[in-house]
Amino acid sequence: MFTGLVETMGTLAQIADQPPGKRFTIESGEVAEGAAIGDSICINGCCLTVVAIRQSALDFEAGEETLSRTNLGKLVVGSRVNLERSLAVGDRLGGHYVTGHVDDLGTLIERRDDPPWSNLRFSMPSRLASQVAGKGSIAIDGISLTVVDADAESFSVALIPHTLDATTLGDRAVGDEVNLETDVLAKYVQRSLQMSDKE
Repeated sequence: MFTGLVETMGTLAQIADQPPGKRFTIESGEVAEGAAIGDSICINGCCLTVVAIRQSALDFEAGEETLSRTNLGKLVVGSRVNLERSLAVGDRLGGHYVTGHVDDLGTLIERRDDPPWSNLRFSMPSRLASQVAGKGSIAIDGISLTVVDADAESFSVALIPHTLDATTLGDRAVGDEVNLETDVLAKYVQRSLQMSDKE
């Protein structure tokens, strides 16, 4: 479990093919401090397991399913990624509960910069629309954000200067794909309603 508060941006240092998956070596800065084999780290919103540690570099393995359903499969050496260690019991929850299980990909379809702020609109699969609401929470590439408005096919967020500086969203351009995870509470509400309709 994570909060969606990015601790640092890491840099992809190496990619090794491990068919049908890949192994990533990520220069992880402060996130590597105290890391242990088996720890869960959120990478662009996707929960992966530390499989090797080399000083400030951490290794992760991603399977075929993960690579096909997230933007991790499109990363190249030098790509920057958002990193967050898993939430410890008793930690403050500054964002919202993020599971690290990506629901689907979205695409940046509009970016309006109003320095030092930015307003971004993302398309989303229609099946997620019932789980995304204005003033609700969503994780974009692992970043906990508040939805400004939403319709059946897209939603918008307003980014403060800190978020633009401290996460990969500052560099995102129209056409870029992002990992989306809707609020876990919205999933349970939707499921409850679906099951009630069947009774």
